[in-house]
This record gives sequence, C-alpha cells and structure tokens, in this order.
Amino acid sequence: MTRIPTLHVDTAPARVLAGRGAVSNPAGRFAATVSEPVADGWSDEDPNAVGPSVVTELRPELARTIITRNASPDIPFDRSVNPYRGCEHGCIYCYARPAHAYVDLSPGLDFETRILYKADAARLLREELSRPGYTCRPIAFGTNTDPYQPVERRLRITRSLLQVLSEHDHPVTITTKGATILDDLPLLADLARRQLVSVAVSLTTLDDDLKRVLEPRTASAASRLRTIAALRAAGVPVGVMTAPIIPAINDGELEALLEAAAAAGAERANWILLRLPNEVAPLFRAWLEAHFPDRTEHVLSLLRQSRGGRLNDPRFRSRMSGSGPFADLVAQRFSVARRRLDLSDRSPRLATDAFRPPPPPARPEGQSPQLGLFADS
Repeated sequence: MTRIPTLHVDTAPARVLAGRGAVSNPAGRFAATVSEPVADGWSDEDPNAVGPSVVTELRPELARTIITRNASPDIPFDRSVNPYRGCEHGCIYCYARPAHAYVDLSPGLDFETRILYKADAARLLREELSRPGYTCRPIAFGTNTDPYQPVERRLRITRSLLQVLSEHDHPVTITTKGATILDDLPLLADLARRQLVSVAVSLTTLDDDLKRVLEPRTASAASRLRTIAALRAAGVPVGVMTAPIIPAINDGELEALLEAAAAAGAERANWILLRLPNEVAPLFRAWLEAHFPDRTEHVLSLLRQSRGGRLNDPRFRSRMSGSGPFADLVAQRFSVARRRLDLSDRSPRLATDAFRPPPPPARPEGQSPQLGLFADS
C-alpha cells in the first residue's frame, strides 16, 4: 500500500473552491496529528468568496493485487476492480471518500485532488486470472471510484484492463458518470457481441447548477444521456443508476431522471438512497451549510428518518434503500415510474463459459515449481 504524508489536513472553516465538491480537508479517522489554523485578524479575505481551484496531483500506487472480493448480500457482484484510489469527479456524497484515510490522506479535498493510480493493473489482472482454481464471474468496475474519471483519458488504465478481459473472454460490468467511456466504444461493442459487458450510467440530476456543486467534474446530464444513446446504438446493454437520491435536494427529479434515461435508450434502472458512512457525514453537512443553508437541517432530518434515527445505517438489506415513510415513498415512486417506462430491474446475464485463463507468469530462471508456490507469501 502506498502511503503519502498529508501535506495539509486541517480544521479550517469551510470554503467553496472552484471545480471541487468538498469545502474542507478534515483529517481522516486514523490521522495521528491535526493542524488547526487560528485567525490573527490580519487577513481581509472574504470567507464566503469562491477560492481558486486546487491542482490535481497524481501518484502511482504499488498494489499487490487488483481484484477485491466481497460477500455483501445487497450488491449483485462478488468481485470488483478499481484502477484509481480517489476521484477527481469530486462528488460530495461519495461513500468511497473514507478510503483515503487508509493512506494517511483526507477524505475531503485530498480525495478529489490527490489521486492514486494502479499503473501495473493490467499485469496484476492477468496474474490473478491465471491462478489455479480461479472461477470466472463478472468483475465490476466503478464500485468505489469512477473508472472513467478525467485522468483516464491520459492514463488509459481502465482501457488496459478491458483489453485483458477481452483477450480472455471474461465478463465485466461498468458503472460510470464519465462520457470518456465512449473513447472505448469499439472495445465495448466487441465485448457486447460476445455477451461480456453491461454498463450503468449514473444520473443524479438534470439541473446543471446543482450538478456543478454536487458533482463538479462529472459529465453534464446531457452528455450522460448522449452516452446512454451511443452505447445502446452500439449494442451495449445499458441502464441508468439514479443514485444517490438525496432528500430535499434531488428526490423531486426522480421521475424526470427515469424518463430522460428511458428516452435515451436505457433498458433498466435502479436507485440508491444517500449513504453517509464515517467521514462523509460531516463533509456532507459542511457542503449543505455552504450551498443550501436554508434546508440543511431538513435534509438531515429526512435522512435520519430513513436511517433509523442516524445519518447512516450500515446494515445489509437496508443500507441501499433505507426504511421509514420517506424511503418507502421513494421506493414506490421509483417502482411505478419504472413499470410505466418499461425499464427492467435486472442486469443482463453475461457469459462466463467462454473464459480462457491466461498462461501463468513465467518463473525466474532456475526457480523450481515448489518455490513458485510461495512467491506471493
């Protein structure tokens, strides 16, 4: 695991920065020290002014494995790949933000400005697919950070992983907000012809002003709808993920989101209620106070009503959809709209029987097969 000393983790007052979602850079829960600025009265800076943008820093991460496995009963996959740690999209609600604390970085601005990338991802994937006893099931991309965030256009790590999967007839599912996925349309169309891929495009709001503060560096809603249309036209199975649904922020758009996606060609739809695990809760509150101060307490009250009195309910079976009157109403509205628009709630079945494992990596000259058994220990 790559650890980077945090350059600036503090408890400074919230401040909106151009093109960024988080309005602060609080310490992660594992931080040993925290710096706290003290106002000395000499600055005449307006605390409510929009500050300059922060430059994105890219660092390679020396990963030993690339496939992450899970046994959660409320998600439809048991393995995933995330080429990037952190995400420049800057979605304030992202439940992956707390993962930055594991590398001594802040889940706030650090998460969206200090991106770690797995440069050796394709080699690692080949090695894991070649292991004896590997069982082929769809690998999910985009479960934590977006595989088509802006840096992908430069690094092409997601593309290199898709090429490995294509070479060996291995199925993959992709969830993204990034229109950059269309750069890989020929590859995706080829995978689709072999029943090896399905895509879900996340659509959160049709309001451009809301998008700019909620998920600042993502593609516009119009661009995501064009992405759905292009994928469908190329024969790639595509659905829409209306997630997260945020009480009193975007829940009123639910039917409009589904209608727009269906008109663009989406074949299926799902939704998730806002989740605020660990450090995401105070980050989201600070964002509300900066952008929607008049409804902050109302939003959080509705969320608590849907999360058993708390801002987050991590229990399986309820963490994705919540419970209580508000969550039940959203679920009913979604169900009615989905039936009316003839959208499915199931992903297509992908082929696993054509998988051809890569050959095992070559052993260093002179190494015996027995020693090779302990190479990763």
